[in-house]
Amino acid sequence: MPLTGPKIPLIIDCDPGQDDAVMLLLAFASDEFDILGVTTVAGNVPLELTQRNARIISDIAGRSDVRVFAGCDQPLQRKLVTAEYVHGKTGIDGIEIFEPETPLQKTHAVDFIIETLMASDLDSVTLVPTGPLTNIALAMRREPGILPHIKQVVLMGGAVREGGNTTSSAEFNIYVDPHAAQEVLHCGRPVTVVPLDVTHQALVKPGIVDRIRQLDTTVAQATVGMLEFFNRFDSHKYGTEGAPLHDPCTIAWLLKPDLFRGKSCNVEVETDSELTMGHTAVDFWQVTGRPANATWLYDIDKNGFFELLIERLSRYAS
Repeated sequence: MPLTGPKIPLIIDCDPGQDDAVMLLLAFASDEFDILGVTTVAGNVPLELTQRNARIISDIAGRSDVRVFAGCDQPLQRKLVTAEYVHGKTGIDGIEIFEPETPLQKTHAVDFIIETLMASDLDSVTLVPTGPLTNIALAMRREPGILPHIKQVVLMGGAVREGGNTTSSAEFNIYVDPHAAQEVLHCGRPVTVVPLDVTHQALVKPGIVDRIRQLDTTVAQATVGMLEFFNRFDSHKYGTEGAPLHDPCTIAWLLKPDLFRGKSCNVEVETDSELTMGHTAVDFWQVTGRPANATWLYDIDKNGFFELLIERLSRYAS
């Protein structure tokens, strides 16, 4: 369940990606969080680029104090699939690419996750993975003792009513590493899933981009540049005015859960059939008798979501 009161200790695991980048900017601007570290994984683009992109966003946000770690460069069992056709060759096309000042930590992301969780209080740390779940699953495999220290996992991935965005039935993050996703969903800790069913409602229409542009800050300019590039592909693909903004919905749920509606469900991931590899089978109506293992979000107040996003982006100085 969402946390209230003291700052929420977070580990963010991502594969930037323009929407991951906006997710990071939303998180960095929110003083409700104690961001213990940002870990990166191969996904939208290879690991060499995802770790660099996370550090670039840290620089742009003025948050070089947040440590960035590189993790797994391949899924647990399958060959890596990337998405440059969506995100561009850099992963964050739409902004100027530079060598970031935020350093890359020497520790492997999986080791960082394990060490940080083992040193934390029980039931205290929230994990927010917005890419393939390789780092998270591998940490759980290597050291099951971390599990009691995890408060909850809030992940972006999967789809039911929206079908798939990578295959006919699979969403990208789950498709890239379905074995990792299945393991995380069955980790025994509270899991909240933010699927395409929700994120496809959060369309970045031109009016939203214009409002962000009017903030007239370095962060706003970078956000607009990335969103305008990102919008090109999905607007054409879906025939909509704007592209879905997937990953920031995870952070928004932690900040304002009342913006969302969800249901406790059993969620399983297909790991055998090539036809439906990465499909998320969600027992929304509890017809299988399998126990619930996740909260599946299915609705969002999109206007409230964008008001939250723009308000947080407005916190960055000119």
